[in-house]
Amino acid sequence: MSPTVLKLQSAVVLHGPKDLRVEERQVQVAIHSTGLCGSDLHYYQHGRNGDFAVLSPLVLGHEAAGVITALGSKIPPSLNLKVGDRVAIEPGTACGRAHNHFPSSSSDTDEDEGTAVNSSSDEEDDPDGCEFCEAGRYNLCEGMRFCSSAKTFPHLDGSLQTTMNHPAHLLHPLPESCSFERAALAEPLSVVLHAARRVGLVSHFPNASPLPLKAERPSSRSKRVLIIGTGAVGFLAAALVRTLSDLGESSSDISYIAAMDINGAKLAALAGAGYADATFQVPLGPGLKGAEQLARSRAVANDALRALSEDDHNAAKGYDIVFECTGVESCIQMAIFMARTGGKVALVGMGTPNPTLPLSSAATREVDLVGIFRYASTWPDALRLLASKPMAGVERVMVTQKYNLDDTARAFELLASGSPDQLVLKVMVGPHYP
Repeated sequence: MSPTVLKLQSAVVLHGPKDLRVEERQVQVAIHSTGLCGSDLHYYQHGRNGDFAVLSPLVLGHEAAGVITALGSKIPPSLNLKVGDRVAIEPGTACGRAHNHFPSSSSDTDEDEGTAVNSSSDEEDDPDGCEFCEAGRYNLCEGMRFCSSAKTFPHLDGSLQTTMNHPAHLLHPLPESCSFERAALAEPLSVVLHAARRVGLVSHFPNASPLPLKAERPSSRSKRVLIIGTGAVGFLAAALVRTLSDLGESSSDISYIAAMDINGAKLAALAGAGYADATFQVPLGPGLKGAEQLARSRAVANDALRALSEDDHNAAKGYDIVFECTGVESCIQMAIFMARTGGKVALVGMGTPNPTLPLSSAATREVDLVGIFRYASTWPDALRLLASKPMAGVERVMVTQKYNLDDTARAFELLASGSPDQLVLKVMVGPHYP
């Protein structure tokens, strides 16, 4: 099995010709809470997640928060980190080969400014430079290494351990009012924050580097938002939309938030938390394929539009923004059918790799299908929003089970069971839970 990291990692760093220095460049964190993700479950059940197969022992977990227990000797003072700080862990390490972007394993760090200092005198002429890191879209970096993912080899271990080392610039201090469990939700919340920015629900975040957005004429009309799938990510999508609206940070007024799922208990929890104005439980149906499945999806979408518009007749025309959070083929189909003409569908869920889609319905009504992959520059704002009044106590609703690290297999079995007898939204694992 992979060893638990107990000591800071030393690295031999080349600063120039014949100038090698041994440095400690990371921070040690004692893990308190790790939320289990669907990708972790795939690795547990099948030893792979889609095309990414586990080739060597791998520590799972990437939704985590903990306490700093040691600092490397080359941590920039500008990061203002110290032993004892409570932090959330951003799990993806991009290559960082971009001017004034994240320090990478191949660059030194200016201790006064905390910015990358590349050995090349002209960064733009570097043939190995990363266009995505340069543009601030580091989630698309081809050199990205992600905790608990088998996409790259050697794999990068995750947070289901007592202590781990991690790059300093990927540790984000917690607001005083933010618990460890709530902070562990910053990772899935970051996914829907990124989605909200991609579909123009919020033009920018105060702490984010700007990403290119499609220029559109501002509309004074309030918007209606639909969430399909109310697992942990969908739950947080609805919570985010409500929070942005309450804080006045959305690009338009939000007049209506609706949600759909096959699980009535999840819908009840979402509505009970005040994050949805209306819900619709999707009926279970036969396993259909092709044209038959497409026809059923259209019929269910029409039924849902009628039911959800009882309190808001204009909702019958469809939704301006749809967060599709399942990745299930039928749900993606329904998302397109239920989007308003000129609306947008955020493809947040990852499931069916090659779904059959009603593209003519999307094309002729100019419904934009927007791909979502992880996040970029969202973490400070994710934590800020988690500490805000609209999200106060969100973890008390979402974190439905907690397991000790020694009982992680039981936690995964519960997650895999899909038990109808108990509500399972987010399962947390940590060494301090009984």
